[in-house]
Amino acid sequence: MESNAVLLESKSSPINLLNEMHQLRLLGHLCDVTVSVEYQGVRAEFVAHKAVLAATSKFFKEVFLNEKGVDGPRTNVFLNEVQVADFASFLEFVYTARVEVEEDRVQRMLEIAEKLKCLDLSETCFQLKKQMLESVLLELQNFSESQNSEEEGTTRAGILLESKAAAVAEADQAHSPPDPPDSPADRPGNGMAPEAPATRLKEK
Repeated sequence: MESNAVLLESKSSPINLLNEMHQLRLLGHLCDVTVSVEYQGVRAEFVAHKAVLAATSKFFKEVFLNEKGVDGPRTNVFLNEVQVADFASFLEFVYTARVEVEEDRVQRMLEIAEKLKCLDLSETCFQLKKQMLESVLLELQNFSESQNSEEEGTTRAGILLESKAAAVAEADQAHSPPDPPDSPADRPGNGMAPEAPATRLKEK
């Protein structure tokens, strides 16, 4: 009697494999490739494993599959126009599936991912840039809404102040005494004394 097939699957094995390969690289064990990176006079060398680089980068895969003879125990690969810090971050990513970089380096990491044809890093950078853009747009939207609400509040306050001022003015007019007469004849102090006509008659 045949028994049913069962699946034996480890969720932690891929992570453990990456961690172990990363430790081997950091210790320099079993490394079979040296990558020399140079950018604007700054140069550094990194040791790594061909299998890991070939599995994560089509660029390295093509280089290793097309090499004819290996001179010495390690293959040497030279990369120009790649910054040392960026390649160090690239190596950390391909060995651990994660790396922490400054926000302004995300674009450069995307460029090195495209240069080395690393699809996983390229997609990760693209998704992160998308999130950063959405975050900026959300902040701008919130700022715009807060500005609009402040302007509306200022406008309402102005309208309230104007209506209060008008009400106070109306109240003042209601309680103020009547205006003095407008015609000069009705005003007692127009420059002539009231007795002036009688005085002129006596002189005549």
